[in-house]
Amino acid sequence: MRGPSMRLSRKAGWLLGAYAATMLSGLSARAAEDTIKVGILHSLSGTMAISETTLKDAMLMLIDEQNKKGGLLGKKLEAVVVDPASDWPLFAEKARQLIAQDKVAATFGCWTSVSRKSVLPVFKELNSILFYPVQYEGEESERNVFYTGAAPNQQAIPAVDYLMKEGVQRWVLEGTDYVYPRTTNKILEAYLKSKGVAAEDIKVNYTPFGFSDWQTEVSAIKDFSGSGKKTAVVSTVNGDANVPFYKELANQGVSAETTPVMAFSVGEEELAGIDTAPLVGHLAAWNYFESVDTPANEEFIAKWKEFTKDPKRVTNDPMEASYIGFNMWVKAVEAAGTTDPDKVIDAMVGVAVPNLSGGYSSMGANHHITKPVLIGEIQADGQFEIVDQTPGLVLGDAWSDYLPESAPLIADWRKPMSCGNFNTKTGKCGGADAKAASN
Repeated sequence: MRGPSMRLSRKAGWLLGAYAATMLSGLSARAAEDTIKVGILHSLSGTMAISETTLKDAMLMLIDEQNKKGGLLGKKLEAVVVDPASDWPLFAEKARQLIAQDKVAATFGCWTSVSRKSVLPVFKELNSILFYPVQYEGEESERNVFYTGAAPNQQAIPAVDYLMKEGVQRWVLEGTDYVYPRTTNKILEAYLKSKGVAAEDIKVNYTPFGFSDWQTEVSAIKDFSGSGKKTAVVSTVNGDANVPFYKELANQGVSAETTPVMAFSVGEEELAGIDTAPLVGHLAAWNYFESVDTPANEEFIAKWKEFTKDPKRVTNDPMEASYIGFNMWVKAVEAAGTTDPDKVIDAMVGVAVPNLSGGYSSMGANHHITKPVLIGEIQADGQFEIVDQTPGLVLGDAWSDYLPESAPLIADWRKPMSCGNFNTKTGKCGGADAKAASN
């Protein structure tokens, strides 16, 4: 009697355990179905953490706010945060993890162009959506990417125009050695020469990521600016290399009066780690500054300080680009009634949401947005005084008019064209040459 009873008991126990496991699995699956996962792909360690950690925090705030409004499509949003650690190949690996394993509906991430280039094949292969929130070099328009940072015509070209109005005749193009500075400077060289600037009045120099020994480079800038012509530095130096760069400028007496620096990758976050008193008057070109005086910006700053529980935390341009991109995605998902990438991609074109500078930014058919262009002067408190601004919003141009290989190209992802590099001369999708077609 005892033996069969024991066997029955074990069988019942096994069945009960299997049933419980099935129930738990079902509950877990239903829980997953009740949330929409959002990928956050920003470096939280390494040389770019100084810039990217803030964007991770900004995305967490935006997701938290959306959940307080009731979520999206009746579901809560769930942030999935990964750290690609300023390692460009690791960005692709982490992107694949987010899409294939974590099943995110969209990803917000990358800072450097080399990290963006690393993940592009993954987003195309797996047909997922990336929102890229940082200024970049252009020469690209991908169906699976929405570019909410500035293209060169929304930052670099207006910055040079401003410096020309201020009487600058000689140009130092100083950058970190990777694709964004090199391509941007290629565009700027062509633009400057089209404006009559002689080749000998343009100096180009690159240093590695994380570069710290700036004495020789700054000395060369001083020598170049000693010709009697007013000289400016156009800086595409990126990441934590900016801290020793600006310190060495101050050490060697390179002031805004003698040789102003116009930066494209230095904002409030980067200045928080620098003694800004000697840098007063140096410049930056962005589409947003914390000092923008609008009710929308005042509310955003208050929410940011409350969310971070740090009254000293600053805002910056890529945060606003993340804010715009996230709100555009929410609106497109609501319009499509689904997070299905194909339907959301189609719904994105034409979406308009408030920006923080006043007015609305809209998504163009080339997957770039409309933005104002602002020039700011560094103040002693680490903020920027806005000294110049475009009268209206500027649509990002995916392909530069100043490079012969890209001048004939346009991007239009609306049907029936659905092309990121349509050649207006040949009437074909595929670009001007093999190099352009690969973008």
